[in-house]
Amino acid sequence: MTHPSDASQASAARMYDVMLGGEENFAADREAVKMLVAHFPTVPDACRANRGFLLRSARAMAEAGIDQFLDIGCGLPTPPNLHQVVRGIHPEARVVYVDNDLTVVTHNQSTVDNSGVLTIHGDLRRPQEILDHPRVRATLDFTRPIGVFTVAVWHFIVGDGEDAGNGGGTARDLMARLRDALAPGSYLGLTHACSDTMPEDEASAGLAVYGQTRNPVRLRTMREVGELFEGFELLEPGLVLAADWRPAADDPFPEHAFEVVAGLGRIPPR
Repeated sequence: MTHPSDASQASAARMYDVMLGGEENFAADREAVKMLVAHFPTVPDACRANRGFLLRSARAMAEAGIDQFLDIGCGLPTPPNLHQVVRGIHPEARVVYVDNDLTVVTHNQSTVDNSGVLTIHGDLRRPQEILDHPRVRATLDFTRPIGVFTVAVWHFIVGDGEDAGNGGGTARDLMARLRDALAPGSYLGLTHACSDTMPEDEASAGLAVYGQTRNPVRLRTMREVGELFEGFELLEPGLVLAADWRPAADDPFPEHAFEVVAGLGRIPPR
């Protein structure tokens, strides 16, 4: 098994960094992106559209009064970062970043973490470990609403069931464990690569390229992505292409792409 810091095999986090114009990547990552773009030229736009949704939905949550956030699958930092956006509205906002790549965690801890902002090692396939982590519990108050992000991460949960490494749970089970730990009024921002919105040949090419990395992917249909919002009220404009989710004139990542859908949900008050 390849170690997370091994530069010889591409990783999803570093490939994402390449496509956002970052510098925290290796030759293997750049070569994998080159292969991917050769088959589907719009994939960098999809990554940037993901980022745009993250920032816009974070601002929407903060403007609605949310001042504590949990970003699962945060990836390498790319300014403006989530904590910078929300602290522009709530200067004391607390943010916990989570990633399963130890390289990402170490890098974030040395460059991003400060008072009220921290990064931990965790995996969406084991949500209870994230929820029970002592540093998470010391930073976030689960009796109050929290803004949770699972942006561009669910499609790396490739299987469902006992053989999937998910503790025997489906993607819906994993999401339910997160949801049930949240107070009413909490939010969920989510994006997912969607098989219904991309041509079949490009979907096959993308699956093949990521299958050669240590982060293979699984596409889901619009219906399957929508099921992850069970227990949440899906807010306007619903589940749409990421760039179509409340576009803003000043967005630093305005790119439009058809590979990724996005939505924002809220747990209704009881």
